[in-house]
Amino acid sequence: METTIAAPVVLTAGAIKEIKSLMAAPDFDRTQLLRIGVKGGGCSGLSYVLGFDQPDTANDDHFTIEDIPCIMNRSQGIYLAGMEIDWQDGLNNRGFTFRNPNASKTCGCGTSFAI
Repeated sequence: METTIAAPVVLTAGAIKEIKSLMAAPDFDRTQLLRIGVKGGGCSGLSYVLGFDQPDTANDDHFTIEDIPCIMNRSQGIYLAGMEIDWQDGLNNRGFTFRNPNASKTCGCGTSFAI
C-alpha cells in the first residue's frame, strides 16, 4: 500500500534544477521516482543514496517536492529527517551535497555519515 507523507527532506533550488534537468532527458524512464535514502558503508558507516528507482510499495513512503515524485524507505526517515540536498556546480566541486542535522560525524567527501 502506498503511503504519502510530507517531505522529510529539503531540496535546494540548485538541486531541483539539476534533478528536473535529468528527468527531462529523452531516455529518462518515467516509471522511476527519485529515491532518497541511506545504505551501509562508506568511511563513516552510512552512505547517502540519491538516484532514480522503481518504488517498493510495501516499504516506501512517497512524497513530492516541486513536482518531483520522491520515495524513501520508511525505515530510513529517522536518519534523514530535516536533511538538505544541494547541487554544487563549481570547478573544484560538482555534484550533490548533503547537510544532515542527524549526523554525528561526516567524512571528508560528504557522502558518508554516522549517527
